[in-house]
Amino acid sequence: MNRSSLGLWLVGLGAALWGTDAILRTPLLKDMTSTEIVLTEHVLLAFIAIPILWFSRGWIRKLNWKDWSLLLLISWGSSGLATWLFTEAFRHGNPSVVILLQKFQPVFAILTARLMLTERLPKSYLLLLPVALLGAYLLSFGLHAPFIGVSYEDWMGSIMAICAAFLWGCGTTFGRSLLGKMTFTELAAARFVFAIPFLLAMLMIQGGSILRATELTLSSWTSMILLSFLPGLAAMLLYYRGLRETKASYATVAELFFPATAVFLNWVFLGQGVSAIQVLGACLIYATVLILSFGLNRRFRMGTRSAMRNSLQS
Repeated sequence: MNRSSLGLWLVGLGAALWGTDAILRTPLLKDMTSTEIVLTEHVLLAFIAIPILWFSRGWIRKLNWKDWSLLLLISWGSSGLATWLFTEAFRHGNPSVVILLQKFQPVFAILTARLMLTERLPKSYLLLLPVALLGAYLLSFGLHAPFIGVSYEDWMGSIMAICAAFLWGCGTTFGRSLLGKMTFTELAAARFVFAIPFLLAMLMIQGGSILRATELTLSSWTSMILLSFLPGLAAMLLYYRGLRETKASYATVAELFFPATAVFLNWVFLGQGVSAIQVLGACLIYATVLILSFGLNRRFRMGTRSAMRNSLQS
């Protein structure tokens, strides 16, 4: 197997691990609030992140006040708040719909790169955006009007999922501004650690308990640990290792493992399926991302590889 083929398989394996997120995260909602889950997840990852930041602490001197502002926005918005919205969406909506709506991340990332970094949009972007929006609508509401034939729970689940995708897309753009002064590993570690104070503040406002994790059963703790290190850390490392040897456009194809794995596992373990209309909506979103990916020129593609990922999710 050559390096290019190996890279493609690593991207696919990382994407498949993202697909396990719902079956690990959803059962925890029976015993914990979304904030407690996300905070515990970040604390577990911090045990790995803090040593990384300490041994490579030279990056601290490279950051100016603007860089620190971006890092806090990434940590609080794209790691803390986005993961909370993503988790809370599972409480309200169909987990498969919540997962599939995350394919909107590259669409948001490309748009924010235009607004924040003044990069040129692909020529097909404005033509494809309505297609992606139609796909998101069909995936969220089917053929129903959003305020007539859709329950409040499903409506809230979809809105929260789209907001999470937006924040993760923004995080991709903000992160690119920092990668000249930090490595990807340092940036990922920093976002996990610096999100913790924000999540602690959320927990205090909501009246939750930081000790709730100590009351979890062995089964719940197993799910919590797997959630942190499979769809979180392991998937991220495999994906970006594979992406070194793989074109972003090909990686987008390999990411089909993500929705396929998620929908199958959610159907088997959670009893949650999707309708034919919702599948059509997901296909429209994915087709948009695929066409945009193949249409990007080499310079833009090299700069937006991370936009082809579902987010850094912690």
